[in-house]
Amino acid sequence: MSRNKTVKDYIRTIVDFPHEGIMFRDVTTLFADPRGFRIAIDQMLHPYAGERIDKVVGLEARGFILGGAIAHQLSVGFVPIRKKGKLPGTTISQDYKLEYGEAIVEIHDDAIQPGEKILVVDDLLATGGTAEAGIKLIERLGGEIVSCAFIIDLPELGGHKVLESMGMDVHVLCEFEGL
Repeated sequence: MSRNKTVKDYIRTIVDFPHEGIMFRDVTTLFADPRGFRIAIDQMLHPYAGERIDKVVGLEARGFILGGAIAHQLSVGFVPIRKKGKLPGTTISQDYKLEYGEAIVEIHDDAIQPGEKILVVDDLLATGGTAEAGIKLIERLGGEIVSCAFIIDLPELGGHKVLESMGMDVHVLCEFEGL
């Protein structure tokens, strides 16, 4: 029976985390299972077979896990986009809105060269705020985004539409209803 499992089957839902009313989609159970993790990485790579990709950019923090594995499979470099104050060296930053406030992400100012083809990855697409901020950073450095890939989309929160309105190609492995 486990041979027929989909990526979605490996993801657990934790009710009322981090606070009441939230259905937290936990990908750590997917990452912990070697077959599930392999399926996810293979499916995230599949749409880009034969495409030129120079670097994979992972969004903090679970995007680092996915991005590292995908970059390894593609034999390309990996670049992290991190929360403010976490990267050593010279960075550029971008602020963005959260449900209850604002945040800032950063990238090293020499991490991407003009014209490089970039694949952006993360585990979850909700409102699209973090991904939008990451895209703006990449574009400021002259990177050309090939696509944005996510394991989970929460369509009710509208992130997919936000990224598409920016002209982004968006690939997701599964969707969950609700918040």
